[in-house]
Amino acid sequence: MSLALVVLPWFSYLYLQEMEDFLVDSQANAQLLTAEGISTLLNGRSDLFNELPLSPEGYEQLYAHPLTTPVRIDGKSNDWEDVLNYNVSFGQSKTSASPEISPNQFYLVLGEHKDQVYAFIQVQDDKLVFRDRNILRLDLSDHVRITFTGKSGDTVQLVLTMTEPGVTTAYEMDSEWRYATQGEAENRIQGFMSETDTGYAIEFRIPLSLVGSTKHFGLAVADVDSAESRAIQSITGTLPSAGQEAFGLVLLKSPEVLKIVEGLGYSGANIQVIDAQRRVRAEVGSYTTSQETPLVQEEQSVGESWFSFFSALVDYAYGFIDQALREELAVPEGQVILDSLAGKPSYQRRYSEEDGEVIIAAHPIISEDRIIGTVQLKQNTKRILQLRRDALERIINFSVLSLFIFVLLILAFSVRLASRIRKLGAETTNAIDIYGRLQTNQIRSETRSGDEIGDLARSISGMLARLHQHNQFLENMPRTLRHEINNPLNTLSTSLQNLENEESESGREKYLESAKRGVNRIGMIVQNLADAASLEDALEAEEFEVIDLHNLVQNYLANCRTTHENRTFEYRGTQRQVLSNVSDYRIEQLLDKLIDNALDFSDTGSTITVGLTVDANNLTLFVTNQGPIIPAEAVESIFDSMVSVRKSNPDNRLHFGMGLYVVRVIAEHHGGSVSAANLLSGNGVTIRINLPLYKKLNNPAVAAS
Repeated sequence: MSLALVVLPWFSYLYLQEMEDFLVDSQANAQLLTAEGISTLLNGRSDLFNELPLSPEGYEQLYAHPLTTPVRIDGKSNDWEDVLNYNVSFGQSKTSASPEISPNQFYLVLGEHKDQVYAFIQVQDDKLVFRDRNILRLDLSDHVRITFTGKSGDTVQLVLTMTEPGVTTAYEMDSEWRYATQGEAENRIQGFMSETDTGYAIEFRIPLSLVGSTKHFGLAVADVDSAESRAIQSITGTLPSAGQEAFGLVLLKSPEVLKIVEGLGYSGANIQVIDAQRRVRAEVGSYTTSQETPLVQEEQSVGESWFSFFSALVDYAYGFIDQALREELAVPEGQVILDSLAGKPSYQRRYSEEDGEVIIAAHPIISEDRIIGTVQLKQNTKRILQLRRDALERIINFSVLSLFIFVLLILAFSVRLASRIRKLGAETTNAIDIYGRLQTNQIRSETRSGDEIGDLARSISGMLARLHQHNQFLENMPRTLRHEINNPLNTLSTSLQNLENEESESGREKYLESAKRGVNRIGMIVQNLADAASLEDALEAEEFEVIDLHNLVQNYLANCRTTHENRTFEYRGTQRQVLSNVSDYRIEQLLDKLIDNALDFSDTGSTITVGLTVDANNLTLFVTNQGPIIPAEAVESIFDSMVSVRKSNPDNRLHFGMGLYVVRVIAEHHGGSVSAANLLSGNGVTIRINLPLYKKLNNPAVAAS
């Protein structure tokens, strides 16, 4: 039982591990098939991947991150929390080494949502100079310069200016960045400026419809510190290493690729289309799920509360087993993309504390026998993990519950066992008093039980019964000896007194003969006691041999018919040879005691029946006589030593009750048993002796051994 409590959860754990591997492989293959399907739609479409320079050397690559929701243009960062950590720093701040240089550092983060490019700029500026409405030049105040390639392929230059904190105004500028080329503002570019503790922040958006096919533009921040001179102190751009007014390349997602992927309607996964330079060209969906709204907890019952408490207790065990089941893979991150770009579709499992376990599958995109990109599909294993956790929970709950029930059963069994043992021990102790005398010849506790304690109780009860018989023998011995010896002693004493007073020769001979009979009778008593005491020791020295009991019984009956002519001896039973491994002398002694007992309890001229029957393993020797029956209370004790049921002694012979005791000792020494029963007619008694048959071994080698 204990082994089953360990083996069953272990096999369940192994089965769960195999099932998890199967489910993960199935999900990975499904993701790989999905990635292959998407790549099939993009195969041969090299035009979708030619919109960006393949080797944008000399540019600072700025990525516009996909936004899930539109940004409110209010100059605040609360709408940028998801991507604010991706901001990029440009310029240098004031240092102690060069305190004369004014700081002109800004942080830029870009986003894209529904064909709109959003920008959030945090500028460090210790002196703000706003635009003077009366001055036409637009470069005499703090402003932001935007450069991009228009639809016609011409370079477009825009300036974001502000006369005060609030809404900004965009103007298209000339090549000198001094005057607006048009009198009206570019209202399609909306922006908002707000002051901060370290300077100011500008938030604006540009429609992608204004940007040409190259989808790149640059930013620069111009700093003016004096409201009187209004001279530009510094200009910091997105690529300061290429010159004071060089602009960086902002990489946007490919709209057509994005539309193709979005049209698939695949949910629950993150799909990325990556070009050969490992740049993300389109990204759709997310493999992370939003947090579920906690349900209003209803009032739980006692059982549900206990189950919740138990689940909380074993939650650590679930986490430990989760950690054991999680495979630590030595595959470097991004290897799946490298393999896919090398032409090998593949997938891998990744684990992180933030995203959990994720399966990443990638399939290459081919055009004219050339790999132009890859489709990467990410999806978490939340459903598999949930199934695994549920299964683990059931296994652990079942194991703990089984262990709890097993402990309760063992505890109950131990308490019950201890109670039974204490009861048996108490009754066994009370069976003998403080002086060593037996108080009873049996115990009643547990003797009817079928287990080992029942066997022990029956063994103790049998031991007490034998001790009781021995005690009775010891208690009866003095009384019996006194009774039996007093008679010949009285006879001897009387004969000697009469012999002393008798003068005639005939009288003296009569009394002398009476004295001799008394002495002989005392000698017979001593001899019978010595024979009974030495019988068991004598039996140990006896050698057994295989004899035919049928032949022995027939010869014995022939002798009985000669010596006891006043009885009729009859044989009943088998007429075949009956072999048994016995001592022939002791079997004849056993028959002597049985025949003597039958002669004593039968009438003159009656029939004494001796029989022999066999079954598969045993033989039965029985002696039946007609006469008085055995009292019911004496049937069990008739074979004990010095037990006699004679009511009278008409022949004045010695009867110590040792005959049937000798029969029992000889039968048990031969591996048999003895029993007595009254005839159903109520006019006689049958005594049966069961002995084992001798069986010949067919295999000579076994027989020799």
